[in-house]
Amino acid sequence: MNDKALYTLEYDKILLKLAEFAATSLGKEEAARLRPSADLDEVRRRLAVTDEAVRSVELKGAPPFGGVADVRPQLQRAKLGGVLGPSELMDIAQLIRGIRRIRKYTASVAEEISIPLLEDLVEPLIDAKPLEDEIRRCIDEQGEVMDAASPELAAIRREIRLGESRVRDKLESLIRSASVQKMLQETLITIRGDRYVIPVKQEYRSHFGGIVHDQSGSGATLFIEPEAVLQLNNKLRELKLQEQKEIERILRRLSALVGEKAELLVSDNESLGYIDFIFAKAAFAKSQFATRPEMNGEGKLRLKRARHPLIPEEAVVPIDVELGESYSAIIVTGPNTGGKTVSLKTVGLLSLMAMSGLFVPADEGSRLCVFDGVYADIGDEQSIEQSLSTFSSHMTNLIGILKRVTSRSLVLLDELGAGTDPAEGSALAVAILEHLHRIGCRIIATTHYSELKAYAYNREGIINASMEFDVATLRPTYRLLVGVPGRSNALAIASRLGLPQSIIDFARREVGDDELRVDTMIASLEQDRRRAESERKTAERLRQEVEALRKQIEEERFKFREQKAKLLEEAREEARLSVLKAKREAEQIIADLRKMAMEEAASVKEHKLIEARRKLEEAVPEPVEKPRRPAEGKPADIGPGDEVKVYSLGGQKGHVVELTGSGEALVQLGILKMKVSLSDLELVAGKKPAVDARQAKTAAAIVKRTRDDHVPLELDLRGMTLDEALIAADRFLDEAFLSNLGQVYLIHGKGTGTLRAGIQDFLRKHKHVKSFRLGAYGEGGAGVTVAELK
Repeated sequence: MNDKALYTLEYDKILLKLAEFAATSLGKEEAARLRPSADLDEVRRRLAVTDEAVRSVELKGAPPFGGVADVRPQLQRAKLGGVLGPSELMDIAQLIRGIRRIRKYTASVAEEISIPLLEDLVEPLIDAKPLEDEIRRCIDEQGEVMDAASPELAAIRREIRLGESRVRDKLESLIRSASVQKMLQETLITIRGDRYVIPVKQEYRSHFGGIVHDQSGSGATLFIEPEAVLQLNNKLRELKLQEQKEIERILRRLSALVGEKAELLVSDNESLGYIDFIFAKAAFAKSQFATRPEMNGEGKLRLKRARHPLIPEEAVVPIDVELGESYSAIIVTGPNTGGKTVSLKTVGLLSLMAMSGLFVPADEGSRLCVFDGVYADIGDEQSIEQSLSTFSSHMTNLIGILKRVTSRSLVLLDELGAGTDPAEGSALAVAILEHLHRIGCRIIATTHYSELKAYAYNREGIINASMEFDVATLRPTYRLLVGVPGRSNALAIASRLGLPQSIIDFARREVGDDELRVDTMIASLEQDRRRAESERKTAERLRQEVEALRKQIEEERFKFREQKAKLLEEAREEARLSVLKAKREAEQIIADLRKMAMEEAASVKEHKLIEARRKLEEAVPEPVEKPRRPAEGKPADIGPGDEVKVYSLGGQKGHVVELTGSGEALVQLGILKMKVSLSDLELVAGKKPAVDARQAKTAAAIVKRTRDDHVPLELDLRGMTLDEALIAADRFLDEAFLSNLGQVYLIHGKGTGTLRAGIQDFLRKHKHVKSFRLGAYGEGGAGVTVAELK
């Protein structure tokens, strides 16, 4: 990748920002070495691993890299047999712990989401916990070798503490003496060169034997080790030398253990730094509100609301750019300080970032291309030392670009052809653009030349663009408008600033007619664009309102379904409890029947059975009335002769005889007539000839009942004559049929059998009776006939 373009586009500043998010020095080194790749597969892999890191951080937070340092030099020394210091060994223990924590972090993330690339990076890391445990057993967090490091060290340190105690006791007894205190500068014990001493006044030097180890700056105080503690201090010194020797032996042993795994730990140290670098890319993406771009190798580029990453978020203006589909070159025109150069750098820098595996500050759905080279000629690079003018500097850069550019390159040219005669400069700019366009590379160029607007207008594959400028405020808006060429605002700005109108009019006459027509056309285009933009915003606002309403309706529908499910669950629970209650009562009734049968030796009276059966019926919970679909015809549309369905009778069909005038109708149901509420009827056929009321009265008996009337399960016929019993049985069977009863009981007693024979003969011919039988044991036996209805 072209290093000059990297510098021109400020890629190095992106790397500095990236390094700030690395937790380790190795991660910062990896960030500093990052370079764009021209390999599409490699770029996609880089972006994929960055995406895995972003999703991991969103799920589990930042990984635990704290305390991990670059210990590769220490590991190499240990590998060669060198002895490491306590703090160096603790750094290695911290590395081992960091490896273990990263393995644990990755495993916890992998349980919930797929992160194959991160798992591949973590999988080779070794688990050297026994080595870490041994180091931590011997060395504390402050980098001191602990007594527990070896039994010998513990014994030596016990002797040292005992020896120090003896020396202190001896010196304290000495300085407490009244005769000695007057010779001391201060009554305290101090240490000089690992030897315990006391501060003695200079004039009493001859009264003390022993060794002078130090004196004060003025010479008035001598720090003397008295003869009384000389041997004790010597013994203490010997013990400390033994301590130091034992510590060195412990450190050598630990260093040897580290040396055995040094090669693997060096590799793990580097891998941990690379993993830290990947998560630094994720943190950088989060700070920039960046997204993962789609990558291709076909030269297609589409940026949605792209932002320059080095401009503060509150100041940057997003741009939309598309390149490589219907056109491969964009010519951007517009006034100075309008944002042309920033737009140019935004496209180039975001391309370099994506090729480096970094997310880009643009909206979702943005697409970028992997170029084999990104070339930029931006800014005034004239050099006094090299005697290069602005024009010469641009030409030198362009010549270098033209030598290396290919059809897979991106070329960014700022102020093309500037710095020389306008006529020659514009001609040269057109020639350079034409040459690059024939090569087939992707081009974005900025210019002030009107000739380039005409060139872009007439050349297929090249499009004009401009930076929007608000003439009312005399300020640029920094918005890139693709498809609209820029126009000169010099006269409008000058007029706005107060230049006399006569001068403005003279200047306008000096401008050619063609130029004025082009300027007017551009103004018209810009006005149309503003109108379209306003309408688009209105449409977007309406779309958002509709979307909000849709979400509100979806939410209300969800709440309704939740409430419905809750009510159904409550109803089911209530029904379950009712069934359980009915079951318990039925079981109690059955138990009572069995008890009666046993007590009365199978001669249970029929009235007792009837009473028990009545209780059994009452134990059955009342059925819940099913909701019915509203009748298609209005109640007022139903009249005499209409065929209707009666909801309360299970959809039984009949004909309306007459309307009673009180919201009810007299309905003919077979041989029966009954009054039914109009709301309980559904019209199923057209009107039929009205039934004459007198004929209807002679044709059938009128049965008046409502849905709330209770029809018993049994009919007691005992004591009736056969004729009376048949009339009663006929009425009872009709009512039972209309009530949708499946089975009824006709109680006729045993007696002579005449009533039973007559009833059964009647049942055999009745249209509502499907079958009949004598009562079983517990149902009344031969004294009851059980009829099953159709």
